[in-house]
Amino acid sequence: MIILAYSLVCLIFGTTFLAIKIGVDAGAPPFFSAGLRFFAAGAALLLWMSWKRKASFSLLLRKETALTGLGLTFGTFAALYWAEQYVSSGLAAVLSATGPIMILLLQTFLLRQKASSLSLAGCLIGFTGVLLLVLPSLSLSASPLWLAGCAVILIGEWAYASGTLYTRTVTARLPDVHPIALNAAQMIYGGALMLLLSLFAERPSISFLLSWRASGSFLYLTVIGSMVGHSLYYWLVAKTNPVFPSTWLYISPPIAVGVGIFFYDETVSWMTLLGVITIIGGTMLVNAKALKQLLARFAPGSALNRRSAGISAFGDGFRMHQKINNED
Repeated sequence: MIILAYSLVCLIFGTTFLAIKIGVDAGAPPFFSAGLRFFAAGAALLLWMSWKRKASFSLLLRKETALTGLGLTFGTFAALYWAEQYVSSGLAAVLSATGPIMILLLQTFLLRQKASSLSLAGCLIGFTGVLLLVLPSLSLSASPLWLAGCAVILIGEWAYASGTLYTRTVTARLPDVHPIALNAAQMIYGGALMLLLSLFAERPSISFLLSWRASGSFLYLTVIGSMVGHSLYYWLVAKTNPVFPSTWLYISPPIAVGVGIFFYDETVSWMTLLGVITIIGGTMLVNAKALKQLLARFAPGSALNRRSAGISAFGDGFRMHQKINNED
């Protein structure tokens, strides 16, 4: 289940940068459309979980969900939506790939958790791969707004890293609350904060939905990006650790390139192939210890290899990853 959820997160999030760009270029107000997206998605999920009797509206009264929404949704996506007015979706993906590096830095210097050299090397190699993959195809003009957009995305990634780490604290404090319910509550808070910001920074109007490009982008980002993608991401953070799920940021550029080749007849250069290989190698290094434990349990003659439930074996391997990460 963990492998399936991670694959879906990579696939979904790999397309959201372009979807955001399409909506913003079609005239959607950045803060208003982002806030409406997350508030609507969070409200729908919380209503559904309440109907299933797996959540309570009292979650909205807890400071934990408010603080998570402040970092994981508001800080990250207010920055990303605003910046994509001035930078390309490819560059936004590159800059967003700093997320795992920032998580490791926060764990190391703020939380005083020792990071393994392999994890640090994997993050750096993965980020280098993203640069190799995307930068050759970018056409940049270093205008003040372009520079501001780059800086704002990086600031948003610090918020993302903080929110991801705090998510682990929240799930530990509220072990009986379903991760999807926690995600729904934090999206409501993050969306509400962006709607409030929109009142001061924009002229919010739902008229942008009259454009089929803007409305299509909004629906895709709300249902697939937020309700499905972010719920799976939140679940992965709860079941593994903060670094592993965030490595989707290394997988998303190859997915974007593949979609471009299939639908738009884009060409592949040797630099693109090198970038893909580097990204995959970096991701494997980030999770090297977990992969080693997982492979050991599938070795011939091992007790785990004789078990009939293959999916549970994957789960055991990544639970070991969480244990190793805590020990580091």
